[in-house]
Amino acid sequence: MHCPYCRNTDTRVLDSRVTEDGGAIRRRRTCSSESGGCGKRFSTVELMQLTVMKRSGTTEPFNREKAIAGVRKACKGRPVSEDDLARLGQTVEDTLRSEGWAEAPAHEVGMAILGPLRELDEVAYLRFASVYRAFESADDFEAEIAILRAERAASQPAPDDAQLREPVPTG
Repeated sequence: MHCPYCRNTDTRVLDSRVTEDGGAIRRRRTCSSESGGCGKRFSTVELMQLTVMKRSGTTEPFNREKAIAGVRKACKGRPVSEDDLARLGQTVEDTLRSEGWAEAPAHEVGMAILGPLRELDEVAYLRFASVYRAFESADDFEAEIAILRAERAASQPAPDDAQLREPVPTG
């Protein structure tokens, strides 16, 4: 690590702290004056580099905007804002990092997109899933729609007895 003041390469770590979100390490450093440095203090931040392994075997740094680009196409004409897409991109990146991926396969990036997109907009989710999962017929769409309906029904509370009884007329 070079000192930003005098470019001396002999620096020493005084303190290291993990950031609140756990995605980076902040280090407090000093330039070593014993080896001709200036003795000044400075901070550095280390971020984990998240990379994506493409199907071809090549790797590239994770690019949130690139991940959102495909989702943006699926959301065309839907009531989804740029802020919604930005939050989705952050969620995808957070998911990949929290699962411990340093080098995530492209398939895992797609899987990390599907869940939040389903929550955001079901139509956009079906569009994205149809391309991502290579739907080949209407049967594939019907099967996915059946899963969505079953999940929606399971998440809705069951009516209690009072809701099932007909109201008794008064008067």
